[in-house]
Amino acid sequence: MAILTEELSAGTARIRVDVIGAEVPEHVCNNMDFLDYRLASVQLEDEITLSEPDLVWNLDAPEKSVTWDGTTMVFDGEWADGPINKAIVTVLALRMEADGLHPFHSSAVRYRGKTVLFLGGESNHGKSMAQIEACIRGAELVSTETTVIDETGTVRMGSKAIFLKSRAKGTERADKAAPNRAVEIFFGEMPSWEDYDEPSKIDVVVVPAIDGNFDPSTVKMGDFEAQFQAFHSVQNYFLTNELLATEWPMPLTDTLELRKARTDYVNKFCTGIPFYMIRAATPQALMDEADKVI
Repeated sequence: MAILTEELSAGTARIRVDVIGAEVPEHVCNNMDFLDYRLASVQLEDEITLSEPDLVWNLDAPEKSVTWDGTTMVFDGEWADGPINKAIVTVLALRMEADGLHPFHSSAVRYRGKTVLFLGGESNHGKSMAQIEACIRGAELVSTETTVIDETGTVRMGSKAIFLKSRAKGTERADKAAPNRAVEIFFGEMPSWEDYDEPSKIDVVVVPAIDGNFDPSTVKMGDFEAQFQAFHSVQNYFLTNELLATEWPMPLTDTLELRKARTDYVNKFCTGIPFYMIRAATPQALMDEADKVI
C-alpha cells in the first residue's frame, strides 16, 4: 500500500490531501489550471505541515462513494479528475474563508484610479466581457474568474486566466459555448493589458448583464439587492450548486453557522460601496454606461 501526501495552499490557507492505493499518481492534481482559475493562485507546497488530511482518496476501495463529515472529504473508488479538483477547491475555499479570505465569483480591474468589481452574481452574464472592454479602455487587470477579498474589503489576489480552455474528465459541459467565441464577436481578437497586483479596496461594484436585446440601463442597487448578488458570488465555491459528480451527488459542505458568518461578511462588505446593475447589448455599450458612474 502506497500513500501520496501533498499540501496545497491559497493565500494563508492550506489543506492536506492523502491518496491511498496499491499505485498512486505522482501528484493529486497533474494540472493546476482549474485550481488557479477558481481560487486565483494555488501552490503545491514543498513541506507537509498538517497532522491530519482534509481530503482522502482511497483509490482501491471496492465501492465508489464520497462523504464529508464536517472536517474531511473522503472519496472511495475510481474517480475522474474533475470531481476531485472541484472538491479540492471547496475544501480549500472553506479553509480560506476561516482565514478571512473570501473568493468572489467575479472579475475586477483597476480603472480611473478605482478598483471596479464585475460581480458574477445570480445570472453571471458579462463579467468577462466587461473586464476585457474595461482593459481596452486602459484598465489594468486585477482578476478574471475569481477575486479574493479580505475582511476589510481589500483585494488580496485574483485569477489571471480569462477562460478555462479545457475541462477535466467528469466536468464536461456541452452547454458552455466555445470560450473565445464571444471575444471574436465583440472584439475580433483578444487584446493585451497590464496586470495590477497591489492590494486595493473595492470602490465600485457592477453587476453586468449583456444581452443583444437589452437597451442600455444603469440602476443603483439597494441594500437587499447588493447583498443578494454578493451572497450568490461568494456562495459559488461550496458545492451547493453541484447536483451530480459521475453517479454520486457531491456532499453538502455548508452549514447554517457557516452561512450566517458568510452573510455577516457580505453585509459588512456591501456597506458603503455603490452597487450598480448595468444592462446593455454589448460590452462597449455596458462600459459606456459604467463610465458614467465610475
